[in-house]
Amino acid sequence: MKKFRWIALVLVMAMLLGIVAACDKGEEPDGNEPQTGSDDTFKIVMVAKHEGIPWFDDMRLGVDKFGEDHADVEAWQIAPEGGDPARQVQMVEDMIAQQVDAILVVPNDPNAMRPVLERAKDEGIIVVSHEAAGLADVVDYDLEAFKNEEFGELFFEELAQAMGGEGEYAMMVGGLTMETHMVWMEAGQEYVKDKYPNMVSVTDQPFEDQNDDKISRDRAIEILNAYPDLKGFVSASVSGGSNMASVLKERESTDVKISSLGIPSVSGPYLEDGYMQHAQTWRPADAGYAAAAVAYKLLKGEEITDGTDLGVEGYESVTIEDGIIYGNAPLVLKKGTFDPDNYPF
Repeated sequence: MKKFRWIALVLVMAMLLGIVAACDKGEEPDGNEPQTGSDDTFKIVMVAKHEGIPWFDDMRLGVDKFGEDHADVEAWQIAPEGGDPARQVQMVEDMIAQQVDAILVVPNDPNAMRPVLERAKDEGIIVVSHEAAGLADVVDYDLEAFKNEEFGELFFEELAQAMGGEGEYAMMVGGLTMETHMVWMEAGQEYVKDKYPNMVSVTDQPFEDQNDDKISRDRAIEILNAYPDLKGFVSASVSGGSNMASVLKERESTDVKISSLGIPSVSGPYLEDGYMQHAQTWRPADAGYAAAAVAYKLLKGEEITDGTDLGVEGYESVTIEDGIIYGNAPLVLKKGTFDPDNYPF
């Protein structure tokens, strides 16, 4: 009996050694194919503002393209339905729990996002923000397509030209907590106070539309009905400008001049028909690609300095100030100056 127990013990030990050897080779003991490459792949996720709107649909193209261009990167984009700031924070928390390598974020509410980004940094995750210069002290870098104050002044200079430098105007932002939207409006207001003192805002604070077309349309009707002498409208959201133009078109009126954030596919027809006078933007896909490039370089241990090329138009030679990376990627849209069919967004 002792002999048989000894043989059985030897056989069990041999089986265990075989399993260990298989595991060392990356093989599963049940015969399944091994999972390879996961330890060598950087996981980079973009947490965007709003799911299902053209702006962030285009940004996803850039994030996906970066993943396609880099064999050692898995890149993807997520965003909350309706642009809910609390849900966006939860999404970042979920990514921390999944221990991704880098989080890119375009915050709906930078102040609400700050604590969770600090937690991500404490976990050793690379964090790059976009449209959130106020978070530069928390994240590894904030990435901007241009100097936001200059971008804001351009909105209002074009509005002033269209209005003849005088009259009442209204303002729209996606949300009062959206940092870049508010920087544009505040810089623009200071600009017109100095250069065009006869231009007057009908409200101290901008209206909000949550980057939602239905809310934008309702606000446009509300504004036009409340301020019959309105001569101008400036919007930091694409929805704000396009829906105001749509309502004006229905009323067959070009009395209210519009300067708005825009995209060719949405703003183009209104610019061509004269219901919008000026739109300005930057390519969301390029910003998504550039943000992923920043994270990737940091993950690879590369230094980012003035003149660094992030691999996409407008970001070939960036400048850095106080933790903010600036590209030079503004895009101005006016009637007759562009072909909407040549733009993919």
